[in-house]
Amino acid sequence: MLKDLADRIKGQINSYVLNQEAMTELALVALFAGGHVLLEGVPGLAKTLWARSLARTVGVDCKRVQFTADLMPSDILGTKIFNQQTGAFELRRGPLFTQLLLADEINRTPPKTQSALLEVMEERAITIDGETHTLSEPFFVMATQNPVEYEGTYPLPEALTDRFMMKILLTYPGVAAEKQLLQMYHQGFDAAKLAETNMQPVAYAHDILEARREIQAVTVEEGLFNYIVSVVETTRRMGAVQYGASPRGSVALLLAAKTYAAMQGRDFVIPDDVRFLSAPVLRHRIMLNPESEIEGTTTDGVIETILEQVKAPR
Repeated sequence: MLKDLADRIKGQINSYVLNQEAMTELALVALFAGGHVLLEGVPGLAKTLWARSLARTVGVDCKRVQFTADLMPSDILGTKIFNQQTGAFELRRGPLFTQLLLADEINRTPPKTQSALLEVMEERAITIDGETHTLSEPFFVMATQNPVEYEGTYPLPEALTDRFMMKILLTYPGVAAEKQLLQMYHQGFDAAKLAETNMQPVAYAHDILEARREIQAVTVEEGLFNYIVSVVETTRRMGAVQYGASPRGSVALLLAAKTYAAMQGRDFVIPDDVRFLSAPVLRHRIMLNPESEIEGTTTDGVIETILEQVKAPR
């Protein structure tokens, strides 16, 4: 059952990544739903630790790439190298040949490399010299971007951020959690040496794929289809919005709601599922008018207003 699987994974991750339960909950929704997440937060909020903890918890391969201004598509996809001994070209696979990729500071690499990553996220396959290589499932990308220090960055175009199922905003863990973190390090914990901890797999790739079949069976009433469409369609009619969410946003909200319902132990979606997931699913799919941004309007504020206006089914 997905609820039991999710609880096991959350229990282990949350014992190492302190007071980031909201990120864990949302990121697991995206993982089980077959989506990807964009994380935004200042450095040092355990994004790398979370990704590595998830990889060890579910027993999948994990790679981390630090995106820089000189990173080329071949650096992440791979390339063919001529082997003088065999007289043939051999494929040297890039870090995208993995199951869990942490794309660190994706907004620091040029658009050409960003596009190469996002194409693989959509297709689940890499084509090199006309030869297509299908990636192993589950394939999950966690991309991070720093909300400060925009100098020398290449912000993701809205059309590309739309490829991410969710955009998750990270906050500081709080005084109590930070003190607990200090105590962990005082007792010998090292985030760079997870292999030396007691962290063991509590699930495997086939469990995630089986969970996706359970999600498919979650029922959605006609009223909830109408509710999701109404919420997304309203983003296109708000005065503060220049461009609203596309139908891909509706699909993402539906799949996320079905997944979250299953993670709560239900085989049906309720309006609260849609409300809970609307902000992370839609915030990066909405472009505000320049005038609204100057006035201090935020996409989360617009979404909150929409949820107050659109009547939920009973």
